[in-house]
Amino acid sequence: MYGSLTIRQSFRIVQGWRIVGAVMFPVYIGVFRSAGKLPRHVLGRLMVKVKDFLGPYRLARLIRLGSTCQVWEAIHDKDAKRVALKVLRPEQRGNKEEIAFLKHEYEVAKELNHRNVIKLIDYVTNAETPFIVLELFSELNLKMALRRGPEPIAYQLPSIVEQACEGLYYLHSKGYVHCDIKPDNLLLSRNWEVKLIDFTIAKKIKSGLGKLFGGKTKVEGTRSYMSPEQIRGQSLDPRSDIYSMGCMLYELIVGRAPYTGNTPNELLSKHLSAQIPSALVSNDNVSTEFNNILRKMLAKKLEDRPQTMWDVLKMIRSTPIFKKPPRIPESSVFDDFQGGGRIEAPT
Repeated sequence: MYGSLTIRQSFRIVQGWRIVGAVMFPVYIGVFRSAGKLPRHVLGRLMVKVKDFLGPYRLARLIRLGSTCQVWEAIHDKDAKRVALKVLRPEQRGNKEEIAFLKHEYEVAKELNHRNVIKLIDYVTNAETPFIVLELFSELNLKMALRRGPEPIAYQLPSIVEQACEGLYYLHSKGYVHCDIKPDNLLLSRNWEVKLIDFTIAKKIKSGLGKLFGGKTKVEGTRSYMSPEQIRGQSLDPRSDIYSMGCMLYELIVGRAPYTGNTPNELLSKHLSAQIPSALVSNDNVSTEFNNILRKMLAKKLEDRPQTMWDVLKMIRSTPIFKKPPRIPESSVFDDFQGGGRIEAPT
């Protein structure tokens, strides 16, 4: 989602952005015509050459475009504090389901307070469109960090893995299953701090009779990381996230998800019945002990996996990921991304 935009896509986004009433000057059109392709960070700057406001926030820079939302860096008009805004895309502003997702995400995360979980500050409804206010953190996620392969981050992987697991363990301790654990939903800063994000489809953990008679649930998630019970629409508990975390850790070590398919159904069927892959086949520097942890996390049956994220944390803290320490690369994964990995200085 952070590549380049074609001229047509750029015009479409600019024309679609109505909530701030932005005015594009003729010189911008000349830039669009001559550029051929325009990096998204440049587009974000072009779109806010005039002072565009959403509620009390001045939009400073477009960070990321999703299928339903945009994420902006913004500055509060009164105290000049920099934050991130998660805003529905213009064509989604009348979509009640997407508005409900936005509100649900805030309700799940508003009380969360952990160094490895993104902080949600406010849910604003008195502007032209609802939006969430979040702490401004790195815009680089682990999926983006893997674009050069797993080697550039391997020397920091023990810290990355532990932080990701700590953030998820904390979420579980507050009574929620994330339901969409994947590299895209973990941000990484230049000082290698990790934060869990995106609680759009998180679910309350059921217990007692609610767990026994909960019935089918809506099938949601990202196919490459969905647990077998998630695919079947069954009631979910922390062990579903443990499976997804296993898929993600496998990808961080190998450079690709454990299962692929030519069609969505083929991919889902592999989660249900395919043999559990060994990371050692693709990376012979992985320790046998850590490979065994991955295989337990990827077990098809709930009862065969670690039962809690605390169990996972205890294992990874006492188990080396690699046989030999990976070398420190000459270049950084952050070099490819302008502004990527930066952290807002305290104000």
